[in-house]
Amino acid sequence: MYMELPPGIKTKHENSKDYVLKLLANLYGQKQAGQVWNQYMVDKLREIDFQQPLIDECVFYRDDIIFIVYVDDGLFFGSDDDTLSLIIKKLRYSGLNIEDQGHPADYVGVNIRKMRDSTYKFTQRALIDAIIDDINIGDSYTKPVPAKVTLQLHAFRDSPKFQGNFNYRSAVGKFNYLGQTTRPDIMYAVHQVSKYSANPRQEHGDAIVYIVKYLKATRHIGFRFKPDASKGFQCCCDADFAGNSSSGWVIFYAACPVIWASKLQSQVALSTTKAEYIAMSMALRDVIPLMELIKEMREHKFDIVNTQPYMYCKVFEDNSGALELARLPRLHPRTKHINVCYHHFLEHVRKGLIKIFPVDTKDQIADTLTKAFAQNDFVRHRKLMCGQ
Repeated sequence: MYMELPPGIKTKHENSKDYVLKLLANLYGQKQAGQVWNQYMVDKLREIDFQQPLIDECVFYRDDIIFIVYVDDGLFFGSDDDTLSLIIKKLRYSGLNIEDQGHPADYVGVNIRKMRDSTYKFTQRALIDAIIDDINIGDSYTKPVPAKVTLQLHAFRDSPKFQGNFNYRSAVGKFNYLGQTTRPDIMYAVHQVSKYSANPRQEHGDAIVYIVKYLKATRHIGFRFKPDASKGFQCCCDADFAGNSSSGWVIFYAACPVIWASKLQSQVALSTTKAEYIAMSMALRDVIPLMELIKEMREHKFDIVNTQPYMYCKVFEDNSGALELARLPRLHPRTKHINVCYHHFLEHVRKGLIKIFPVDTKDQIADTLTKAFAQNDFVRHRKLMCGQ
């Protein structure tokens, strides 16, 4: 990497403009800055015998200690405070400028509270308040749900362009971070408004305001971690069949939600069976690496919550066609066109590492990630997913 000579720098050469400087160290703002910083941190952690799993490069472990990192923010997990303090001192001695903030009360904008019943509650009230201030809805009435049941967003090409007093893309970005971190209940509504960020219309701006009114009424809600040692991996997945279908899934470990998503399917489904099967395949792309990570951690003697002799996942599906296709794959004129990439999990099913079970549509937790609901059904699903 080379750079031009900054103003005021003189060299022994008469015409300094003909020369450049070769960088011997990284500078802030370079494209490589993030990678250089990450490699520097990894080297320091390895110097004190931390290892990285093969699946996730943001996780490190040593003995019974786990360290996770998000850019330059990290969390240590261990059973002994003195051991953790000693590791932090070793990292400082190695040259890593690290600040010990004690027990975490806030991490990357997420407020962490340990409740009296030993459960953990995760919220982002500060971010919600910032969103409310940006959108400036004043004293408007709040809403009990994040999206209207009676309105399906589309391009609205004949409607006037969005002329609101807030930045549409900025609002969508904040919604995305909030939804992916502590508020899975808004994911479907956020997914709908984010599709029209390039050319928003007035109806899309109104949908943004509708989400904010819901957040204003539920700013105290996040999700609770109340581990259940009798449960391992569980995955609930669903699809909304309509042209370019939507997929939604939520993955639980020990009855705690760990991953959720609401996404548009990249292929046009020709039937509800195909739409549901693709949703199941997309969900299991997240499940299988998690299973491998937990398996690796257990091999290194970590106390892993799992009641089975081997790591496996229960998948709950409410479409009988997709259920049958996943359990007993066969070549059929109506299903043989499904892309090969969506069959990636069938070997895990054959080995018994993934087991697929039917579930009634009204009990399908992932339903709120693919469609809008009226208040009573929405709140019931939210409690099953978030715990409140």
